[in-house]
Amino acid sequence: MKSAWSKEYKDRKEEIFDCINNFESKGEVIYEGRNTIKIFDIGDVKINIKAFRIPNFINKIAYEYFRKSKAERSFYYAEILQKKGIGTPAPIGYVEEDSGITFGESYYISKHVDYDLTYRELVTDPDFPNHEEILRAFTRFTYKLHQNNVMFLDHSPGNTLIKKDGSGYKFYLVDLNRMVFKELTKTDRMINFSRLTPKKEMVEIMADEYASLTRSSKTEIFERMWFFTRKFQEKFHRKKELKRKLKFWK
Repeated sequence: MKSAWSKEYKDRKEEIFDCINNFESKGEVIYEGRNTIKIFDIGDVKINIKAFRIPNFINKIAYEYFRKSKAERSFYYAEILQKKGIGTPAPIGYVEEDSGITFGESYYISKHVDYDLTYRELVTDPDFPNHEEILRAFTRFTYKLHQNNVMFLDHSPGNTLIKKDGSGYKFYLVDLNRMVFKELTKTDRMINFSRLTPKKEMVEIMADEYASLTRSSKTEIFERMWFFTRKFQEKFHRKKELKRKLKFWK
């Protein structure tokens, strides 16, 4: 078994291991899909435990010998984000189980964050209260990522938690296992907006805010941002249609 822990929670490992050992029967499910996320109480602290799906055979070998697992990357990337002052649920630790030959189950543990919405609500509900205000604040948050050399490859609607904080908003990145830390080009920055929304009016607002932050041409920023958004949407719908056809012919 392989694991690592933040200093603050090292003395609570036994309680957390108990949650992991009883993951199937205890805890409150907040997400169930390819992976499963549950909330557990350890004393007066609420934690999230994300159980990653056991990978296929090739990835079992890769995670055992050649690359860091999703759980390990999530933990260390969260630590990097925190050092950069970028919001993410506080990392607690990660645990990997293996047979000594191949990789098995893995878990990422973080402190639970109560939030008011995700970016997805801005896409699905154009009448969401303070819609434009939140969208502009989110754009400023993304600009902060870019200025701190963070390329969040899964910058998509469900992966930013948003919490009302006084007169403003706080943002927390989740699903952290795919990130690149490097100085970003202008193209990198525009591509990083492409997965967020298919709605032109939202892209226009984000482009307007980002242009103001970078002192760039609003027209140029919008055109590039919208180009990569359309490119992503076209690829997404082609893939979806192919899956539909394959399912039909089965």
